[in-house]
Amino acid sequence: MRGPAGSSEQRNRRFSSRPHAEVHPLPQPLVSTRGRGSTYTGVPVSVVVQKYGGSSVADVERIQRVAARVAETRAQGHQVVVVVSAMGDTTDELLDLARQVSPDPHRRELDMLLTAGERISMALLGMALHARGVEAVSFTGSQSGIITDGAHTNARILEVRPVRILEELGKGRVVIVAGYQGVSRDKEVTTLGRGGSDTTAVALAAALGAEVCEICSDVDGVYTADPRVVPRSQRLSELSHEEMQELALAGARVLNAQAVEFARDRGIVIHARSTFAPGQGTRIAPRASRELRISGVAQDPDLLVLRAEDGAALAEVLQKHGAWPRELWLDGPSARLALVPLENVHGAAVLLDALRGTPGVTVEEGLAQVSIVGSGIGASRDELSRALRAAQVAPRAVLVSPLRIALLVPRAEAAECVRRLHAEFVGRS
Repeated sequence: MRGPAGSSEQRNRRFSSRPHAEVHPLPQPLVSTRGRGSTYTGVPVSVVVQKYGGSSVADVERIQRVAARVAETRAQGHQVVVVVSAMGDTTDELLDLARQVSPDPHRRELDMLLTAGERISMALLGMALHARGVEAVSFTGSQSGIITDGAHTNARILEVRPVRILEELGKGRVVIVAGYQGVSRDKEVTTLGRGGSDTTAVALAAALGAEVCEICSDVDGVYTADPRVVPRSQRLSELSHEEMQELALAGARVLNAQAVEFARDRGIVIHARSTFAPGQGTRIAPRASRELRISGVAQDPDLLVLRAEDGAALAEVLQKHGAWPRELWLDGPSARLALVPLENVHGAAVLLDALRGTPGVTVEEGLAQVSIVGSGIGASRDELSRALRAAQVAPRAVLVSPLRIALLVPRAEAAECVRRLHAEFVGRS
């Protein structure tokens, strides 16, 4: 599974007060109800938002195939908004360039650099659509009305004002939006962190009253484990928003955690599917709670485990270096345990030096988090005992929540631990 936080318990422990996005009221009569978009022939038509990941637009041939898919959707009578990521490994290549200049790149300038990748993709896709006779226009995040807070390299969407998008849809054009980026209220360009194009797509789907938000990538949905780690993993046909959030928090990479959280809060249905292969993929939608069912097993090998005598001092160091705990346990003024993901930390070596130089901070490296996610998984001691037996490794720490059991284990043993837990909880179900 290449694909965070569903329960109220988890949201509380994430130690974050950043506000959710507001969907700006849409001008009438362009949009009236979800799934019935603007009119350009006098008849309301549905709006479909499609997001294409980096692997889907990795080269010119794939961009042409995406253009054909978009044109087909348009020919079916839908209005189409397309969100694109940077081509292939472009973002990683730009990050490498930045690190050659500085081991700890300036966050504002890094955002200016990284947003170039999506602009390349959107322009090329626009050209490909025009070549097919499909009227299209490309917009950056700021042109699309994506308003964020000012947290460079890891901003959060505050508001969506899709005025220009609505105007162009009303003219019958396909609108292509550069994902992963927005603009702060101080008019600064910002990026949304790894997987931020998913959030762009879901936020636009909510603002436009879209019929569906498709997240298209090189995998045909969400699996019970990463197929590269567990070859016999199974594709899931449907998940609740809460289950998908937990999987994303646990390290699954199919969907961005913030995007799923946004979809849950706005009631947006997401289809995670393959760009080029047929199939229904996985549908992520609101669903009532049910009896125990395991959704999957995931791992996050790229994290730091921290403890600190002074939780406030730890938070100050992390924030200065663009890092923040995904999970944090406080005991009075001290931080008993903080799990810090490194996927959006662009100066990890400098951060480590700063942490080790902070009095009272203990840094543990070489650990990974392995999680079993499922509705009701944490409701009884039986499932925890079962997980500890199946893992066959003594965990450094254990986290239990209503939807997840997570074990901190040595990174070198994480993949094998995933396979054992998958065999126990999914293979036998």
